[in-house]
Amino acid sequence: MRLKPKSDFWQVGIVPAPADTLLDAKALASSSDRITWLPDPGPWRYLADPFAVRKGDSLHVFVEAYDYHTKHGFIERHELVGPDLKWRGRAVALTRPFHLSYPFLIEQDGEVLMMPESHKAGEVALYRARSFPDDWVRETVLLTGMPVAEACLIEHQGKWWMFYTLVGAGARDQRELHIAFADRLTGPWKTHPQNPVLVDRSGARPGGTPFIGAEGQVILPVQDCSVSYGGGLRFLRFSLLSETHVTCAHLPAQLTGDLATADYPDGLHTFSACGDLTLIDVKRIDRSFGRHIVNLKRKLSPKPALPALG
Repeated sequence: MRLKPKSDFWQVGIVPAPADTLLDAKALASSSDRITWLPDPGPWRYLADPFAVRKGDSLHVFVEAYDYHTKHGFIERHELVGPDLKWRGRAVALTRPFHLSYPFLIEQDGEVLMMPESHKAGEVALYRARSFPDDWVRETVLLTGMPVAEACLIEHQGKWWMFYTLVGAGARDQRELHIAFADRLTGPWKTHPQNPVLVDRSGARPGGTPFIGAEGQVILPVQDCSVSYGGGLRFLRFSLLSETHVTCAHLPAQLTGDLATADYPDGLHTFSACGDLTLIDVKRIDRSFGRHIVNLKRKLSPKPALPALG
């Protein structure tokens, strides 16, 4: 008997509250009826990994757009306007011949930079918005020769810190946390001598925007993959973060998809900050035979050409 395949579907929501007020389950649950959700992308597609930038009256939300028909992800931008976050439209922001996801955003010196995940290319590349929001140019490579996933950045105490995981055998990316550091955003970057600084399937893979907590310490959202990939989200606080030593511990809170919506109860794996807003994604698991049909159609269809980056 053929087993039913398991397919993850993610959806992106915008919570009208700053990140540091949502560090417990009750706070997220109490905000659930005020979450703005991006439109459904259609059958056998999903949106995940949200990061956002405000420009004037518009909120630009960048996400991974994934299609099971092609098994390929690219970066899509959604624009929402006004205090009620009315959806205005979507556009393709960035495509490459390889899979892209997790479009981590940085605003620096009046420019917007993006560091999408591209582990299949074996690099962490930094892109600059040549003309915001949909014209991006590859600026420089921060790390190379490593299958880096879910990289995120924070500037703290005069130094840049990168948190990431590495894709490898045995679901390595779901249980290891690595760190790199640099004096400048553009590098050169050095990997931490203590790597992996944490091995814990219940809370090591990065999952959003690092931020500074009330005690002045870095707090990193991390994914709980102990039951399933992206099954929940926790927070890791660093009591010591130096070039030679790292000490960290999890906060007691855990966030899950059912806190935000009953329609996507099976996971929550991104928690990113944008001023007075917080972006999340939530998961539902599909176990229908429809995935077999999608896979068969993909095998029988020629691969579509992907637009090149200018």
